[in-house]
Amino acid sequence: MDSPDPLLTAAAVETLEERRHVHQFNDNAVRHTRSLGDLVGMSKLGVHLVRLEPGHDSTQLHFHHQDEEFLYILEGRGIATLGDDKREVGPGDFMGFTAPSVPHMLTNPFDVDLVYLMCGQRNAIDVCDYPSIRKRMYRIDGTKEAVEWENLDAVGQPPTVQR
Repeated sequence: MDSPDPLLTAAAVETLEERRHVHQFNDNAVRHTRSLGDLVGMSKLGVHLVRLEPGHDSTQLHFHHQDEEFLYILEGRGIATLGDDKREVGPGDFMGFTAPSVPHMLTNPFDVDLVYLMCGQRNAIDVCDYPSIRKRMYRIDGTKEAVEWENLDAVGQPPTVQR
């Protein structure tokens, strides 16, 4: 079985076609991505070079329960929403999000593109909460389903350890 070349040169990355991605819960969240990890055969991590145009969000404010992720800013500036805080970010800034983490998103209110490296786990199952719109999304083996928080019912109690 042939493995893909593990090296993507800067010249090769530059020629990759961007894919326009609009977030399912936020029409203003429009990212232009180049999926680097897929091209070198990575299946457990998604690694993407992302360009966020002025006036757009990166996503809907969210956090993951299973997947960890990070963002590393390469060019431009943006505003990171980190829970209740809004902080300016720029080249060289790194944000790492544990699972679970503080709700987060990026916005580009500036007049130049914001470019960053985004990487996240690709667990078979993930749960993602969107607190500002009170939704929970489940991803199971690539299939996504969402429910409003008010339609969630607590079931039983957490199991106790028997000794």
